[in-house]
Amino acid sequence: MTYVIPDIHGRYDLLCDGLVEIAARPQGKGGVIVTIGDYVDKGPESKAVVDRLLSGVGEGFRLVALKGNHDAMMVDALRDPSKMTAWIGKGGDAALVSYGGDPAAVPQTHIDWLDRLRLTHVDAHRLYVHAGVDPDVPLDRQSQQTLLWKRYPKGFAGGFGKYHVVHGHDNCPDGPLLYEGRTNLDTLAWRTGRLTIGVFDDDRSGGPVDFIVIQGAPAGR
Repeated sequence: MTYVIPDIHGRYDLLCDGLVEIAARPQGKGGVIVTIGDYVDKGPESKAVVDRLLSGVGEGFRLVALKGNHDAMMVDALRDPSKMTAWIGKGGDAALVSYGGDPAAVPQTHIDWLDRLRLTHVDAHRLYVHAGVDPDVPLDRQSQQTLLWKRYPKGFAGGFGKYHVVHGHDNCPDGPLLYEGRTNLDTLAWRTGRLTIGVFDDDRSGGPVDFIVIQGAPAGR
């Protein structure tokens, strides 16, 4: 089985609860956990989220961690002060608070990990990505801008060739959004407190066979 965790945005509580629920599934220990980016910003505990993922996700599970646009923005801002204001304005202020308020306090190990994250993951049936792909461009020619920032037209149901696309980024609090060719798992967890984890059967094509829904406190409560 493959378990896909969408945009966490500093909600360490939801991430930990989600990993516990995954480990408790009747399929037993083992499988792949794909996190599809945006570990930092907006929510209160970006540092704790990165620390948790760096420490592993549980015995028998393989972690495939993908990069989100917020992860890329954080790295860019910490390496280039001219980009700091733009990052702060998109939720980076909350990330900085989790590191004590000082950009210099962000461990180099965190910066390097975020920077080296993969942009896509492909298995026999699905393509996993933070934001989306251009269905008319070969995978090895997709731009980082597309993979990290794309928003599909409303109701677009296509995938990517034979692959079902699994993504987040374009939040829908009432989601997840399920289409023939793609699944959008982002339910604005950092604000709503509802993290929706997709469960995919590695032997079956198409969308999720189940969901693990973690309901925590909404932001500000």
